[in-house]
Amino acid sequence: MSTQKKNYAVPIVMMILLFGMIGFVTNIAAPAGTIWMSKYDSPAIGMLGNLMNFLAYLVMGIPAGLLLQRIGYKPTALTAIVVGFCGVGIQLVSGSFLGNTGFVIYLIGAFVAGFSMCMLNTVVNPMLNEIGGGGKKGTTLLMIGGSLNSLLGTIAPVFVGALIGSVTKDTVFSDINLVLYIAMAIFAVVGIVLAMVSIPEPEVDLTITDKSPMKHRHFVLGAIGIFVYVGVEVGIPGTMNFFLQKVKDFDPATAGTVAATYWFLMLIGRLAGIGIAAKVNSRTLLTCASSIAMVLVGAGMLFPSSIMVSMPVFSEFSFAMQEVPINALFFVLVGLCTSVMWGGIFNLAVEGLGVAVKRASGIIMMMVVGGGVLPLLQNGIVGFTSGNYILSYIVPLLGLTYLLFYALVGSKRK
Repeated sequence: MSTQKKNYAVPIVMMILLFGMIGFVTNIAAPAGTIWMSKYDSPAIGMLGNLMNFLAYLVMGIPAGLLLQRIGYKPTALTAIVVGFCGVGIQLVSGSFLGNTGFVIYLIGAFVAGFSMCMLNTVVNPMLNEIGGGGKKGTTLLMIGGSLNSLLGTIAPVFVGALIGSVTKDTVFSDINLVLYIAMAIFAVVGIVLAMVSIPEPEVDLTITDKSPMKHRHFVLGAIGIFVYVGVEVGIPGTMNFFLQKVKDFDPATAGTVAATYWFLMLIGRLAGIGIAAKVNSRTLLTCASSIAMVLVGAGMLFPSSIMVSMPVFSEFSFAMQEVPINALFFVLVGLCTSVMWGGIFNLAVEGLGVAVKRASGIIMMMVVGGGVLPLLQNGIVGFTSGNYILSYIVPLLGLTYLLFYALVGSKRK
């Protein structure tokens, strides 16, 4: 038993590093969309890069699961890193082109990068969960990985916002090239290290031989839960970023720091959740988190945006006080709740699947497309209502209602 733990130390560290990469690369899309939103004067177009990033999950989810089944964890992860390097590289090239051509190339790059994020997620989540033996320990490892995901996810919008500064007619996508160079460097370094270490295949319960996860009701509803959760997680800060810029005239750097505070609170929540998950089961944790999040989003919708409050925002790796609409304060606090949801939903969804876990992971990753669909729907409501950003939060509110249903009813195995 001690030998197993010793052998699993390096794989756990590598999976956690990959988790962090996912957060950094994914969170570049929404703040970078500010440039395109300004050029085309459309919040929905500003979210298209984010949509392409997550649309790749829909296309690649099942193939990634099958690839994982066929070649194993390490080869799949290395393939994903190469694909991600290319995807970010294509986005870098897009900055050399003007007008619609550059935008189209950027969208292609975001789509290719999304392939990589899907493949990495397909590897990281089941491996950490299986190494932990499922249950509370599996959830704990997922939260540790999620903590680094949140940390790098916090840094990304701050960095992008600082590089963009104030959006003018002269603002171009190449202004954020430094972030893309850093992302490519991270891919290269982690890929080299991963190629040099040994990654064992974690053991699964071979007594459960049913290879079709779709026959399990709790898995199907859990996969839908992942779709909803990622849409809620991305839509709340992304739309808030646009709201602060378009309605409250915040510059991108300041709006980016407020959005980054949401991701920072996710980091705090995941760090705190590591200890909580070791004592509280996933169902209870998801019930409490979704209930509190519903209250916060509801409050953010009901309070008038004319009320301004002072709150600490995460800026340049420290905190500074910033006057923000009270709605933004409530929406930022939701980050504490969403921080513990991913691991809980994933753990409940794959519980008892045995050898079907790899295929199930691919299907779950396909459902991460919700991170592109629901924010686009949310910003579509903004356009349809002539700029009513607050009303658009009905989308995450309904999503949180579903997650509460899954925690209470849908996650029970039959």
